[in-house]
Amino acid sequence: MTIHRRQLLALLGVSAGAPAAAQAQGRSGPVAFRHGVASGDPLQDRVVLWTRITPLQGAGGAIDYRWRIDPVDGGRGRSGAGRTGPDRDYTVKVDVAGLQPGREYRYRFEAAGAASPEGRTRTLPDGPTRDVVLAVASCSLFPNGYFNAYQAIADAPRVDAVLHLGDYIYEYGGPGSYGMDSPVAAERLHEPNREIISLDDYRRRHAQYKSDPQLQAAHARAPWIVVWDDHESANDSYTAGAENHQEGEGDWASRKAAALKAYFEWMPIREPAKGRPLDAAWRSFRFGDVANLIMVETRLAARDEPLNYLKDLPVSAGEAEVAAFKTRLADPQRRLMSEEQLDWIAAEAARPGPVWQVLGNQVLMARIHPPDMMAMVGEAKIEELGRAAPGVKSRALRISRLARLGLPYGLDMWDGYPAARETLLQRLTAAKANTVVLTGDSHAFWANEVHTDGGRRAAVEFGTTSITSPGGGDAVKEVPVAQMFEAANQEVLFTDQSAKGFTLLTLTREAALAEFVAVSTIHDKAFDTKVVKRYRATPGPDGVSGLTEA
Repeated sequence: MTIHRRQLLALLGVSAGAPAAAQAQGRSGPVAFRHGVASGDPLQDRVVLWTRITPLQGAGGAIDYRWRIDPVDGGRGRSGAGRTGPDRDYTVKVDVAGLQPGREYRYRFEAAGAASPEGRTRTLPDGPTRDVVLAVASCSLFPNGYFNAYQAIADAPRVDAVLHLGDYIYEYGGPGSYGMDSPVAAERLHEPNREIISLDDYRRRHAQYKSDPQLQAAHARAPWIVVWDDHESANDSYTAGAENHQEGEGDWASRKAAALKAYFEWMPIREPAKGRPLDAAWRSFRFGDVANLIMVETRLAARDEPLNYLKDLPVSAGEAEVAAFKTRLADPQRRLMSEEQLDWIAAEAARPGPVWQVLGNQVLMARIHPPDMMAMVGEAKIEELGRAAPGVKSRALRISRLARLGLPYGLDMWDGYPAARETLLQRLTAAKANTVVLTGDSHAFWANEVHTDGGRRAAVEFGTTSITSPGGGDAVKEVPVAQMFEAANQEVLFTDQSAKGFTLLTLTREAALAEFVAVSTIHDKAFDTKVVKRYRATPGPDGVSGLTEA
């Protein structure tokens, strides 16, 4: 449908007879809406609306804008005006209150005679609710492929909200960097084409991602509820630093502050309350009587530096050194989140009302033991694969060594903080919560059951794969990586280490159904989707049931 200027101005509550200069006093030159629109952090009575206005004639100066939001099914809408400028990179964020619960809305922006695309959003339901449908996404590496999975979310028949669990952008860039071996990388070079460090760098990278039409379509489809992981700042980040923050790259606190400022400018997330630090991003969302979504922060606010096998457990380590390493790993003082956040999660889980307590979580919570690849595949086969794909043999040897030592697969996950995990699980089980953990980061689909140290089931976990980032099964197809993980782990019922896509989670009072949706390719703009697996859990008086394939 074509919307003419007179219709658009009426929609925005502006008189058609008023000249453009009277409608936007802040800047007389033309502008454009090149980065689409987005909404986020929906509540029963409000939602955040976002866009970015691009000046087309030079830099500097403020820009006035207008916004309008209307119920899709008719009724009274709301409108308003504001001003943006270079201090926030010309981004716009409006926290619109006074909306009705459980309703779908359409919204637009206008500035200097230019109109934004139209977006759709939805407030959260209040009271009895039939069901909730969430699309869960993470890990979009721009050079590695097209964002077909975002397009699939935009095209889905129903999405009440999109949960993005982190790695929305990546900090890498330049020749030979992560993803640059992709067949489409040459047409999707990172901007700037180097690692990002400064505020201007992070802004430019966010702008590049939001210039992608498939990502814009997903943002315009439904409200997003987001949290960062590490690559929004730097790989394997923690409170005081990051693996990918190197000597010569400046002060970590300054880089972290720049990354967070750009994130809050460019993402449809509610600004922190006055006096709260930017990294305190935990918050909750009530979907009627069906679900309480508890978004947690495990990266920048309180995480201790993770242990590192290369630094802390050399290959030459003997039994005493291995034992000492295990003692350090189990140290109850090592934390992934603050006591404040733990107390808050426990209180949220114990509140009466919704059937499901859903944790929006960044890194895998289940115990992931490494498979003994040398024993499972055979040394001869590993040697053969190593000749075709350099690095396969050394990786297989390293993983097999960890398996034989009884050490976890990764240390940047909850496995690297086992005492912190146990504290959280004990609080969830004490609340008798029906807990569903949603997880990103790993570039793989997972259906896991999470247990306390004593063996009690505390949660089920659905790990979503990446939008485009490489998975553990991508490099060497001849090695059945997924099957080896399933065989080596009691808590892992299913994993797919190669698929790209998203997870569609449908919650009712009777069940939680996860559908792992894969796209057929990320290297061609023509693609199909399929459901790789479906898993179902049911609530109980003392906690969630085990998973069954649906």
